[in-house]
Amino acid sequence: MKETLNFKVLVAVFATGLLGGIAGYGISKSFSGNEPKKDEAKIENTRFTSLPTVYSSAEPTEFSTAAEKCIDGVVHVKTKYVRENQGYDNPFFQYFFGLPEMQQQPSQASGSGVIISKEGYIVTNNHVIENSTSIEVVLNDRRSYEARLIGTDPATDIALLKIEADSLTVIPIGNSDNLKIGEWVLAIGNPFNLTSTITAGIVSAKARNINILDHKTGAIESFIQTDAAVNPGNSGGALINTNGQLVGINTAIASQTGSFTGYAFAVPVSIVQKVVADLMEYGAVQRALLGIRISDLTPEVAKENNLNKINGVFIESVLEGSSADDAGLKKGDIILSIDGKNTNTVAQLQEQINRFRPGDKTEVSFARDGKIQTSTITFKNADNGLTMRKQKVMEVLGASFEELSASDLKKLNLRYGVQVTDLRSGKLLSAGVRKGFIISEINNTPVTSIGDIEKIIAGIKGGVYLGGMYPSGQAAYYAFGLE
Repeated sequence: MKETLNFKVLVAVFATGLLGGIAGYGISKSFSGNEPKKDEAKIENTRFTSLPTVYSSAEPTEFSTAAEKCIDGVVHVKTKYVRENQGYDNPFFQYFFGLPEMQQQPSQASGSGVIISKEGYIVTNNHVIENSTSIEVVLNDRRSYEARLIGTDPATDIALLKIEADSLTVIPIGNSDNLKIGEWVLAIGNPFNLTSTITAGIVSAKARNINILDHKTGAIESFIQTDAAVNPGNSGGALINTNGQLVGINTAIASQTGSFTGYAFAVPVSIVQKVVADLMEYGAVQRALLGIRISDLTPEVAKENNLNKINGVFIESVLEGSSADDAGLKKGDIILSIDGKNTNTVAQLQEQINRFRPGDKTEVSFARDGKIQTSTITFKNADNGLTMRKQKVMEVLGASFEELSASDLKKLNLRYGVQVTDLRSGKLLSAGVRKGFIISEINNTPVTSIGDIEKIIAGIKGGVYLGGMYPSGQAAYYAFGLE
């Protein structure tokens, strides 16, 4: 029986081999009538050369744990603001009455925010709350709170809010420096008012400058680029790693349509931490400055300085008496690193300097005439000093003012007053003040000049009461508190 079985197996193997041979012969014959030339055959063989199979033991990335841990730490930020609109809706009225003064229309907008402390501090983008008259924060469990604006930093597009609430989910802070290109990240936010939306992607690039903040004074751009889907409403939301740690604040997309097309950008948490700490402690960001004009290094400049690699930032000029000047840096030098961290681009250098405050010291490495040198630098502030800067009165108010001429005052039947010419996030906008308002008194003290505003506000602790009128003749009164 055993011998019979072996014989049957042998026959089966032989038959299989024979059929395989016949099939191969048939295939060969089917092409024999149209044989390629030798050169063509060589090309064909080369084109379809098989690559070796590589096997990997890597397990698929798991997102659900990180998502579950962080989703309650992202909030919906809803804002109200006043939009100016000139002209009557009905052309009949415009024909008979002419063009009216700027009309104020209430509008709404929304974005996202990230809870960073049990005390209720929330980080969002400055552009989410800019010019808002009120800010509402809605938690993932639908609890709603009125938020207080602690401070803003237009240069990095970061704003800090605070709510009074219990049982808050805090997203732990990660390390954006440790992010690697190709690493998985998750974006959490409220695109198109679709609350608690999570998308996944990879880190596409780091220290990316897209010139979106160029109109802001001292703008600092060193974005994390990702292909996680981000859309309007995601602004101010969280970019987290797969460990459920905050690594960035989603800020912008690159798109010709206004919707996501594969390019999203986030402010690194390394920048966010510094801005938040300054706003909490000083009410204003303490910005360290080198006092230089810089540009990215070009191949030509690298060759002139005998550098093997096109790494570093080229110094175009040095401000006299600045921290860079004190450290011995000169025009034509190439900065290679700050505090031991490479600065291969302007964006990387800005990100490193943004971590310091005036008075801090660190090492700067630079190339001069092909030789690498090191110097100690002591950072200065915008006034070329070493002291911290307190938030100025006008920054607290969030307004610009203009002193009225004697003829303007006479037309308005006023003896004195200062007019509000521009509004941004601040106390006046939050109190409901509109552009054009003429402040005639603060806490029953007459206002005759812009200097009076600064002097009176600086001496107040507690409630502020504004009295005045609009050019239309409408009297108005506003109140707000100072901490």
